[in-house]
Amino acid sequence: MFDLRIGSEPALRAASIYVRMQVFVLERGIAIDDEFDANDVPGVTYAVIFDGKTPVATGRFLREDDGSARLTRIATQADYRGQHLGTQIIRALERQAQDLHIHDIAIHAEVTAIPFYAGLGYHAVSPVYKEDGVPCRVMSRTL
Repeated sequence: MFDLRIGSEPALRAASIYVRMQVFVLERGIAIDDEFDANDVPGVTYAVIFDGKTPVATGRFLREDDGSARLTRIATQADYRGQHLGTQIIRALERQAQDLHIHDIAIHAEVTAIPFYAGLGYHAVSPVYKEDGVPCRVMSRTL
């Protein structure tokens, strides 16, 4: 049974970093210095899904200003894909935004993930650009 946790505790940050290391750095080959950025600091909110004690999916919530936020570093370990864990992460972070009275959410989506985010109600608002060497588009949604 999966357990979704959201918060800014150091243990959740560590669990999120574990998943991101597995997915982005080891699996996808993104440079470690690009993946772990200046936003991985105490106080940042993370959503993490655990399978027992093992973190298997994650996402990060960055408040941009009073009315907007950005969801970043959404990742699910390979063995757990196809179980809608990414959707659970996104929806948990959206609830976090609503609790903070934030209504505008943006995601810097890899081009290959655009259909996933579109299915969750996000729409592209930028041309394709490169982020950490990966083609992306900004997608947004009003809650």
